[in-house]
Amino acid sequence: MAYTALYRKFRPQTFDGVIGQEHIVRTLKNQMKTGRVSHAYLFCGTRGTGKTSTAKIFARAINCLHPTEEGEPCNQCDVCQDILAGRSVNVIEIDAASNNSVDNIREIREEVKYPPTQGRFKVYIIDEVHMLSNSAFNALLKTLEEPPAHVIFILATTDPQKVPATILSRVQRFDFRRITTETIAETLMGYLQEEGQKVTPEAVRYVAHLGDGSMRDSLSILDQCLAFFSGEEVTLEKVLDIMGAVDQTIFFEMTEALAQKNAKKAMTLVEDMMLSGRDVKQFVTEMLQHLRNLLIAATIPDVKQILDLSQEDGERLQAAAKILSPEEIIYLIGKFSDLQSELKWAPNERILLEVELMKLCAPWTEKDLTTLAARLGELERKVAEGVPVAIQAAQSSDAKPKEAPKPKRKPPALPEDRKQVKEQWPLLRNDVDDVVLKSMLGQVEVGFKEDEFLYLICEYPALADMVERGIDKIAAVLERETGKSFELRTTTKEEYDKWYEAAYGKQEEASTAEEDAEFASLLGQYFPEADVEE
Repeated sequence: MAYTALYRKFRPQTFDGVIGQEHIVRTLKNQMKTGRVSHAYLFCGTRGTGKTSTAKIFARAINCLHPTEEGEPCNQCDVCQDILAGRSVNVIEIDAASNNSVDNIREIREEVKYPPTQGRFKVYIIDEVHMLSNSAFNALLKTLEEPPAHVIFILATTDPQKVPATILSRVQRFDFRRITTETIAETLMGYLQEEGQKVTPEAVRYVAHLGDGSMRDSLSILDQCLAFFSGEEVTLEKVLDIMGAVDQTIFFEMTEALAQKNAKKAMTLVEDMMLSGRDVKQFVTEMLQHLRNLLIAATIPDVKQILDLSQEDGERLQAAAKILSPEEIIYLIGKFSDLQSELKWAPNERILLEVELMKLCAPWTEKDLTTLAARLGELERKVAEGVPVAIQAAQSSDAKPKEAPKPKRKPPALPEDRKQVKEQWPLLRNDVDDVVLKSMLGQVEVGFKEDEFLYLICEYPALADMVERGIDKIAAVLERETGKSFELRTTTKEEYDKWYEAAYGKQEEASTAEEDAEFASLLGQYFPEADVEE
């Protein structure tokens, strides 16, 4: 016999089996008992919360030959059995994602004229109804408003905002809530006992956490773990292995490293994570969730009112929230959100993560309001902790008078040692031991001005700031490889090009002038009496 997935095997067959939607179940059962069944319903909510399952249970209940006093279907009569087996012609399921044209709705309008062949009602369950076209919605309006007495419509959607207001005004709307982690974990434990599978409570709770409020997602993840570790007890470590996730401890340690601006510790945590075979995108996603929880714990006294956490996790989170100010947490959330977007297109996700962590552990360089608020929050936190903070006043330099443009002249000759560095730069930069710095130097060129400095020309200002922090390492490599010491400075390509143009003019102009002078000299040799205009 073919294996049945857990989310199909444990699909609820009665209203009491629907998890976490007591407000909806009670309303529908009361409608059954009092006979106040509406002609159209809209079930909306996130995936895996029981919309379609509830619709099928309701379709059986209103057609059941022997319903219970509580309004439950008996699931034993011929009508219930036919609906359960999917062979009933009176319960029609339609996927609006693939049947979204006006012609599909016209077929429904023609079919509703005929009474059910079995039971009291003909029920149309339209899944993902927001995918219908505008023409299809318009064709459905009149039928939905005044259907025949024997027809009931149940519309299901994950995106009710896309359903027209004219449809919403003709249905009874039921919003399915996200299921709490505790409820999912308790339900999964009951299923596992029924299956005779051994899974630790920590593993079950983490599976419920990964489900993110969806019972179907949680069952699918659990099914995957049970298949991979067939016959073994499934532990938290095994779930982390199969899902490519990381232990929650790393998020607390990473937050502490960022608060202390300890780049070495942050890089060590990334190295340990990569050696364990974890996924960078999954880490960033869960780090964002952790920072969100920290922000709530730092601003709200009782985190249990909002966060779906155990008592132990809640206390640990509140203790960790004290090492960062709310302003710093908001700043980190913004940075990791940007990083999450950039990772979608990154060929090397680890380098992008490490560069961002090094920037977050470096001294403050950005000047936007969020950064300034985070920096002020850090200073206030350190003062409250009794940490001495040295604040240096910025020294304003007197504005220098604007100099007159200098006459254009030919570039000076380059010293041999600096010329050698420029020629060998692609090889020299590969001798840098720091992997992150080496990857950044691929976007750096070498240039000169009329001074003793060797300029590292960077593509954009942020790159210049990052290279500036590793300038001592670059100087050490050049001294080791060439036997000479160099004074290094960083600049952007835009600034260097502006200086070059101001000093020597554009290269095209200079080369054109030289060619004109050479042509005039040759012309004078062959035609001494010719008047050459300049």
